[in-house]
Amino acid sequence: MSSSFDILWDTPDDALPELTAEREAHAGTRARLKLLERTLLHFVPRDLISFLGKVSLLDVELGDQVEKNMSVMFTDIRDFTSLSESMTPQQTFNMINSYLSVMNPVVSAQHGIIDKYMGDAIMALFPTSADDALTAALSMLSRLDEYNSGRERAAYAPIRIGIGVNTGLLMLGVIGGGNRMEGTVLGHTVNLASRLQTLTKTYGTPLLISEHTLYSLAEPDKFLVRHLGRIKVAYKTHPESIYEVFNHDAPHIRELKVRSLKKFEEALAYFHTRAVARAQPMFEAIVRDNPEDIPAKVYLQRCADYLLTGLYVDAEEFTGELTWDDKYKLGIDEIDSQHEAIFSVIAQLHEVVTNGNDPVASSALLLTLDNQIQAHFDFEEKLMRDHHYPFAADHVAQHNSYRKFCTRLSSEIEANVDDPLYLGFRINLFLADWLLNHSNRDDRHLGRFLNERGAFKPR
Repeated sequence: MSSSFDILWDTPDDALPELTAEREAHAGTRARLKLLERTLLHFVPRDLISFLGKVSLLDVELGDQVEKNMSVMFTDIRDFTSLSESMTPQQTFNMINSYLSVMNPVVSAQHGIIDKYMGDAIMALFPTSADDALTAALSMLSRLDEYNSGRERAAYAPIRIGIGVNTGLLMLGVIGGGNRMEGTVLGHTVNLASRLQTLTKTYGTPLLISEHTLYSLAEPDKFLVRHLGRIKVAYKTHPESIYEVFNHDAPHIRELKVRSLKKFEEALAYFHTRAVARAQPMFEAIVRDNPEDIPAKVYLQRCADYLLTGLYVDAEEFTGELTWDDKYKLGIDEIDSQHEAIFSVIAQLHEVVTNGNDPVASSALLLTLDNQIQAHFDFEEKLMRDHHYPFAADHVAQHNSYRKFCTRLSSEIEANVDDPLYLGFRINLFLADWLLNHSNRDDRHLGRFLNERGAFKPR
């Protein structure tokens, strides 16, 4: 066998320059390909390629996909159309690029990945934790203050943004057709995050999160949060709670919001149970003490509109009895029967509390509820361990959050100092709503996984 050295040795002298040129051409081609790949990675996040289990962008194919649990953030510049109409096209692009270059490192610092830019909007993914997403959102608002100081010195109008954050399972992959492909994320988690960003305009607050993000926080006490209402992303879905995070508010506004938090929550409870005449004076007092509390102003106006016209703005109010429906079933008898039993106790507790809160009856129901929840969570968590459910850690974290809210709410009920209507509202919000949404989202996914692995005998 001849070595490459032998080949070169036997090569005529007049062919050596040709071989050298060929080697240089190959080296140049490899260098250009590496440069091209580095350039393309500016358009496709490297992390997306890693999530898909690929080494290189060249390995990615149409239809590649993977399921992940992440927090999704959408941000948008407020009144961007009006802002851009006062500038030339070149000035508009310069402004967008300047703003995005400031926000990009803030997202990256909290382990976030910018999935795409959509004009003046940003869509970012946080695969590590909901805490990272929320910390990044607050850091973006702080960085925006600094950025606006520079714009003010240059005699430019300040920029305002809205941010929505949601957490949950999503599909990440490659979509497209023909000669055009792109990486993206799909699912209810993404849709709700986008909707939350839009609702920041409605409530006049820069940062909204979902109940799923709230329940996914490892350190919820680090954040100042208050409930703002419930929304439906799709017609057939159960209403989901949304929350304002107001850590970034100006100190005097933030302090007054903290001071009026209990009153705001009570007023909100009365509004959503259609006791609007009781809610209105409470919102009036909050706005009188804190005129810059925009969400309180929004609800005060809704109260006035309802009392004047009889038209109720928020369709997702709490009215009527808590009733179980077959649409909440997963098709797994063991889990469905446990869910229905837990919901039945919650409904009984709601009835007892709203009818005057008999301490003996409510204490007995709380004990029963605690035992049933513990048994149900133990059952599910054993199934997840036995069958190696890939999202077990996130699912268990949701269970742990529910336990904390149950403990806190149990203390409020047993103290028996709050208005029964307010306590009933909280039972519906933190016990019934959580169970139904967790069942529809997390447990349904777990159920499909278990059925695929034959964990339960078919009916």
